[in-house]
Amino acid sequence: MSSLSARFLTPPLSHTAPSSSARPRTRIFAGPPKVAQPVDAGRLEPRVEERDGYYVLKEKFRQGINPSEKVKIEREPMKLFMENGIEELAKLSMEEIDKEKSSKDDIDVRLKWLGLFHRRKHHYGRFMMRLKLPNGVTTSAQTRYLASVIKKYGKDGCADVTTRQNWQIRGVELRDVPEILKGLAEVGLTCLQSGMDNVRNPVGNPLAGIDPDEIVDTRPYTNLLSQFITSNFRGNPDLTNLPRKWNVCVVGSHDLYEHPHINDLAYMPAMRDGRFGFNLLVGGFFSPKRCAEAVPLDAWVSADDVVPLCKAVLETYRDLGFRGNRQKTRMMWLIDELGIEGFRSEVVKRMPHQWLERESSEDLIKKQWERRDYFGVHPQKQEGFSYVGLHIPVGRVQEDDMDELAHLADIYGSGELRLTVEQNIIIPNIENSKIEALLKEPLLKDRFSPEPPLLMKGLVACTGNQFCGQAIIETKARALKVTEEVQRLVSVTRPVRMHWTGCPNTCGQVQVADIGFMGCMTRDENGKVCEGADVFVGGRVGSDSHLGDLYKKSVPCKDLVPLVVDILVKHFGAVPREREDMED
Repeated sequence: MSSLSARFLTPPLSHTAPSSSARPRTRIFAGPPKVAQPVDAGRLEPRVEERDGYYVLKEKFRQGINPSEKVKIEREPMKLFMENGIEELAKLSMEEIDKEKSSKDDIDVRLKWLGLFHRRKHHYGRFMMRLKLPNGVTTSAQTRYLASVIKKYGKDGCADVTTRQNWQIRGVELRDVPEILKGLAEVGLTCLQSGMDNVRNPVGNPLAGIDPDEIVDTRPYTNLLSQFITSNFRGNPDLTNLPRKWNVCVVGSHDLYEHPHINDLAYMPAMRDGRFGFNLLVGGFFSPKRCAEAVPLDAWVSADDVVPLCKAVLETYRDLGFRGNRQKTRMMWLIDELGIEGFRSEVVKRMPHQWLERESSEDLIKKQWERRDYFGVHPQKQEGFSYVGLHIPVGRVQEDDMDELAHLADIYGSGELRLTVEQNIIIPNIENSKIEALLKEPLLKDRFSPEPPLLMKGLVACTGNQFCGQAIIETKARALKVTEEVQRLVSVTRPVRMHWTGCPNTCGQVQVADIGFMGCMTRDENGKVCEGADVFVGGRVGSDSHLGDLYKKSVPCKDLVPLVVDILVKHFGAVPREREDMED
């Protein structure tokens, strides 16, 4: 057994035949925004106002608000950071904290503004810490520091590469947080504003600056956005009272590694009259009740206006977004209500000169581009250098893995690592003369292969119920085990992207996968309650992106292997191993 699978909760699997009663494929995800009705002028009054340096919801708009809004009103979450509230909170025992509703809300809700997520359900007193890592770029020193943090927590400490090019570390205890925050600052990291109603990690091209075919280096833009959003790690309360979370990406490749169509704001490179800039997509999101692809804002901004445009869109959402039912508070719901032109008009009002050019026809993204594989060795635009893409099985790493990755980045590269939205890692800037030695390293031979099997290449899994209280099923170990079993039964000629998510919040982004698995509880053939999954088929990423269809509901997890085999044979050209052997 590998060291990876040994540290997961591994569910059993068996080979029961797939049910012949597969339900018809059903489209359940929304496409374009709905047609807006005329909006009363009073609806355009901002819902929030500034008080003592923080934005708060006005009293007259507080009727029917959701519980999270009430928690924000009762105590400003950012004070835990900006006024050092975390220092006092960290001195209290968990028993003391749980005696008072306000301090209990601090650790269960408000600390998410500092990127700290209490795992009350499964790991009481332990926290997951989510970093901010614009463009997925990190250094060996940062990686070593994070490894040193999780090392002290033993079996409870580990780290995950996320679907937003980010690190999450696990096992953190509250009493250690003030010291950890200081350590993060010393290595140039922050976890600030990475959870709840904040802007999440800005995503960019993982090959930025090294890809011979890139359109633009996205790193300057994602760094500027991150610095603006967090006010250079000091905290930016202008943007911390959004109605819900908000995602942004800057596209720099024809491959669309950045997945722009599922972001609230996506910058799409385009020229206008000899000037470089970006067309804009808005409103993409996933949620349990609705998923929608981003739509054109019919707007273009120059490279100089990337931050002002982001600010204007965020302020529009902050000021006018709905704050009732949490399932209807993402930005696309506001776009639906105002209409795309109405929403655009509100953005224009908040631009520095109240002006926004219409979309450019000079799109720089090649629509017929075949998405490239970044695993293995690839030449960089810098002569004599290459990058190596490594497969990190379902994104899970341990302390010793992180230390060794940092070591390899120093010895063979420039001390830099790149994280990808598929939960993998790239080592850039390797002299070609060192490639052969790197490929012989034990970590690449035994753990993080540069040449993973085809079905493993696109495997993504959320945290699952091993650590996440919202997850219904275990995902990471199960994703690996199902895929390993399927590989033994069929042969494929191309990668098939399979994504797992433990609950309808769909952190694993199952709707963009070739085959997606969303955790649920169901019943087996004997009527016994068991873990299961709703299965989706047909999601796409790239220029022809679209969301997947529901293929079959409530499949017991023990029946997934034969079902996946059947799907691969019928829809992806897979060949059963028995037939392949006979043909040989």
